[in-house]
Amino acid sequence: MKDEARLNVSGKAPAEVAGKPIRAAAMQSRNMALVAELEELLSIVEPASVANILLQRAVDHGATDIHLDPTTVGTRIRFRVDGVLQDILPIRAEKAAILMSRIRVMAGMDITDRRLPRDGAIPSEKFPGLLRDIRVGSSLTVNGERLVLRLAPDPENLSSLASLGFYDDQFAAVKRLLGAPYGLFLVVGPVGAGKSTTVYSMLSELNSPEKSVVTIEDPVERRIPGTNQIQIDNKTGLTFVTALRGTLRQDPNILAIGEIRDAETAQIACRAATSGVLVLSTLHANNTAGAVDVLRGFGISSTAIADCLRGVISQRLVRKICESSREDIVADDHARRLLRISGSDPVQIASGIPTDTNFHTGYSGRAAVFEIMELTRKVQDSIYEGEPSFRIRQKAINEGMVSLEDSARRKVLDKVTSIAELSRVISDTEQSQSVRNDAADEQADS
Repeated sequence: MKDEARLNVSGKAPAEVAGKPIRAAAMQSRNMALVAELEELLSIVEPASVANILLQRAVDHGATDIHLDPTTVGTRIRFRVDGVLQDILPIRAEKAAILMSRIRVMAGMDITDRRLPRDGAIPSEKFPGLLRDIRVGSSLTVNGERLVLRLAPDPENLSSLASLGFYDDQFAAVKRLLGAPYGLFLVVGPVGAGKSTTVYSMLSELNSPEKSVVTIEDPVERRIPGTNQIQIDNKTGLTFVTALRGTLRQDPNILAIGEIRDAETAQIACRAATSGVLVLSTLHANNTAGAVDVLRGFGISSTAIADCLRGVISQRLVRKICESSREDIVADDHARRLLRISGSDPVQIASGIPTDTNFHTGYSGRAAVFEIMELTRKVQDSIYEGEPSFRIRQKAINEGMVSLEDSARRKVLDKVTSIAELSRVISDTEQSQSVRNDAADEQADS
């Protein structure tokens, strides 16, 4: 990328806008074609008319979120692509105000009151060819109003279970768990780990005319033909708990709960899982055994967890090395340590080449890495006896479970992702494990 300062919509270099300094490098976009298009549009049409193009280009670039963040001299637009925010361009305050007002109107939000955080939604029906609902949130900062737009997945695009990236042994484990006639099957991970995509793929795999499949969601992100999908509406009293109680009286075979968020939902889900229903749901937990801690935190006894739980998938998303801009490299000593490679034979891995088309990251797209815990007899006994989660996880690994870290190592050796992404996964899991170990030691001492 050239070092010269790029002109923005005002016709001045970024450092000259409103006579106040802006760091040109920080605000400079990594996709010049996109920036050039948006700048040209902003210079010849009203900012309100640019809103539609902005949304369409975000979809075209695979963005999951659009951030409009206020600064002291205007607003900067950023796209979240492959989990990382990328600067697109800065716009002047007066143009940003018009653009934001247009988005608020499209989302059905009150444009007269900007003091409190507000939520709105832009239905896909408003945009021909844009098959995604968009959730909009606003808040007031010291620099002005901030908007964040979250683009829902394509409701018609269902990934098959086989396309998610499971290795053969993991895929076989998932198929065994889905073959259970009843029980609780959880998918866990942080926000943005792809949990919903995995649950939808499992539901699509299970869906058949011989089974009654019901989902309770907030919101319903994708449509699955042949299933009964319930949209939560707290304003009318249709909560997860209310919907659960009603659904369980209606003879379901398979029940999917968007997320177990509270103790009452957890208790009903566990009861349903022991009374002949296969229950799928998601939780926020760092690894498979961490789900046991979360359920215990909701007041579910270790005995009940061991009785109802059939399996847990923990997952993360790692960035994929760009297919069109990559090179093979020899793993250095640091990489060999992370990959746990012994011996002295050279090992080839891959590295991305930064280009304008991949936002100068060397990555394009993301892949999932998985850890799948089946409740073998030994793992079940460990839960029943109330052992801490780190010991439960180690017992599962001893029983043959492939850890998240080892799944990420496979992806590096297969030249799907990079050493940097592996390092991130290892750092994440090691940090959460350390916290749990310390908590367990404190509990034992007391």
